Amino acid sequence: MQENSPKTGKNRGKSSEDDKAFGTTIAQNKLQEGLSDLHFLLSRDYPSKSSLALVGNRYRLTKRQLTALLGMSCSANDIQNRKNKEVNTTDLKNKTIYLDGFNILILLETLLSGGYIFKGLDGCYRDISSVHGTYRKVNQTEEVLLLVGKTLETLEIKKVVWIFDKPISNSGKLKVLCYELAEKHNFSWDADLEYSPDKFLVQEDRLICSSDAWILNECTSWFNLVKHIITTSYKQGVFENIISPEIVTV
Repeated sequence: MQENSPKTGKNRGKSSEDDKAFGTTIAQNKLQEGLSDLHFLLSRDYPSKSSLALVGNRYRLTKRQLTALLGMSCSANDIQNRKNKEVNTTDLKNKTIYLDGFNILILLETLLSGGYIFKGLDGCYRDISSVHGTYRKVNQTEEVLLLVGKTLETLEIKKVVWIFDKPISNSGKLKVLCYELAEKHNFSWDADLEYSPDKFLVQEDRLICSSDAWILNECTSWFNLVKHIITTSYKQGVFENIISPEIVTV
């Protein structure tokens, strides 16, 4: 996903090139074939960077397509490792859960803005965004926060802790917004700012929600919140902007 410019940006939607890169049958077939090749290489311990370059050259993929492909792919060992640590909705009652704040927020903002998101081989959804030092609130920000709050409320979570990157500009304002919504809607929320949120999330056997590959590999347990939201609050198929190719050959 790409940040819209401050002059025109009220949504977190598509780049001008994304429909051609992701919205056509030809493009999606190329991604599917590339995903199979990359998964094959990663599962045999070939380096990620050189493997991605090899696949990209073979299928003549653009930079944004490569970013999407890397987010969708992982090795067979990574898939199994993450699956072993994933918890179900029945395991969440009366638990404290820590949310990888910007990861979840921006991904769902992208989805509700009509931008493309991508289903990985590990079952996690990802976008192709990056926040370069500054977070900008968009039209869908409060909708996303409320959607997450109400979803976790139905799962009888004891406490939710949003973790945001302290060095990112406007993270303090986002923290305040979380507390305002919590007070208004009686959400059992905390929001904290951390200099190294990834390292914080994987410590002390925390139950976390994230789609970040490193966090999923290093954490003790995790819940696939975005997948749960898509398959319950929003049925997959309603959105044309969800790309979910499968492995063709392994």
